Amino acid sequence: MKTNDLDFKKCIKEAEAFHGHICGGINMGTRMSILGLKAIGINDPKGKDSKDLMVIVEIDRCATDAILVTTGCHPGKRSMKILDYGKMAATFINLRTNKAVRIAVKNRQGDKIYTKEMIENDPDTTDFAVIPDDELFSIMEVKVELKPEEMPGRPVRSVVCSACGERVMDAKDVARDGKILCTPCAANTRYYKEIK
Repeated sequence: MKTNDLDFKKCIKEAEAFHGHICGGINMGTRMSILGLKAIGINDPKGKDSKDLMVIVEIDRCATDAILVTTGCHPGKRSMKILDYGKMAATFINLRTNKAVRIAVKNRQGDKIYTKEMIENDPDTTDFAVIPDDELFSIMEVKVELKPEEMPGRPVRSVVCSACGERVMDAKDVARDGKILCTPCAANTRYYKEIK
């Protein structure tokens, strides 16, 4: 990808092909990516700059698909971290220079609470493709301190949880009472229940 390939029309087509349609999230995620990449000096995110880029997204919705496609970052490559805070925001990090920016969609609706029905009946969100950047996004330069175990590449270590016997990588384990535990065993919280 060359610098001029960070063109909105080209990127939105790629995001639409991956996601299946264009919506407000795809428009915003694509625009956030282009803005973030330019701000941190990444011109070729899927080519020569790919190993210098990491993105932390704060939502697990459509915008994340657009960010993945536009930046080339993936959770499996450890170049994309998904912290689902339910916020339309992402931080773009140049790992070579340590320059980072966090971009968030500005609140344009005040403190109004939207129900699912209200959101579904919202007018077409294609205006998210044309609203000026400074009206749609807040952008701030930030510092992100990444630990070695958070970086792309092979795991820095791998241990076994003494409670469940499953392997835990990248220092995601918890030491408690002389035992090594995975996070769910340490907190006694799992997102699933075993059926016996």
